[in-house]
Amino acid sequence: MKKKDLGTLEGRLLLFGGPYSNLQALEALHARAQTLDINPSHCICNGDVVAYCGDPEASVAFVRNWGIEVAAGNCEEQLAINAADCGCGFEEGSTCEVLSREWYDFARAHLNGSARSWMNELPDCLLFRYAGLRVAVLHATHRANNSFVFPTTPAHEKRQALQALQCDLVVSGHSGLPFTQQLDSGIWHNPGVIGLPANDGFASTWYALLEADENGVRIEHHRLVYDYRKAADRMRSVGLSEAYARALETGLWPSLDVLPQKERNATGQFLRPVSDNPHEAGFIFRVKAIPRENFTQM
Repeated sequence: MKKKDLGTLEGRLLLFGGPYSNLQALEALHARAQTLDINPSHCICNGDVVAYCGDPEASVAFVRNWGIEVAAGNCEEQLAINAADCGCGFEEGSTCEVLSREWYDFARAHLNGSARSWMNELPDCLLFRYAGLRVAVLHATHRANNSFVFPTTPAHEKRQALQALQCDLVVSGHSGLPFTQQLDSGIWHNPGVIGLPANDGFASTWYALLEADENGVRIEHHRLVYDYRKAADRMRSVGLSEAYARALETGLWPSLDVLPQKERNATGQFLRPVSDNPHEAGFIFRVKAIPRENFTQM
């Protein structure tokens, strides 16, 4: 595993995953970061800059110009070496696997050598210290960059990863669903992805903010409202699958193949709003402040 140590970070951090070639979502999140006055060095993506949507090369260029930190996703790993498939871990013959052939081939055909070289240089894991906690950011797990980790994934598997990475907080992605779980040995956090909705029936997508205060560290999950219609129209204009274009509009995935039963049962369910307005790009649910004494200090 190729690691990059970012040292000690202070102030508010913006965390997100899966831009998925969705240029409109990237533009909206960049604007949000500017509004919040979060520097690029404090914006961290856990991979899959390129995937389902219609602007692979433009999305890579946007991220590179933004100057943020990125951990390699499985898509970056595969595209960097011009592999034959995305390596997402979809079961062979499943709807996700069949649909992935189209968008992956499109992405392969629309990336230049510079983009591939950039992907090849990305670290697998970003490490930093924050408010006394050791933090590791990676795409999936320490065992495999295409492992699916959900809220219902057994806690002992998450504990094993925390121990293997020697950290107090893991920021992971790949599964596409935002969640945070406080375990006895640390925290597992998935900020969600900005490129596709979270299968909750709403077109808005997800990112997170990490901030320290006098009580410890606070993790906030936020909705990202962006021009999803333009992103869907872009997919159609380049001839990509209607299935994922519709997903951008409906907030529902075209296949539930990868989901455990409990997560399948939550399809179309709004994710615990604080606000009465389901389209508000503000706080949706929070994790209470995390007492620092619960964790191994640096």
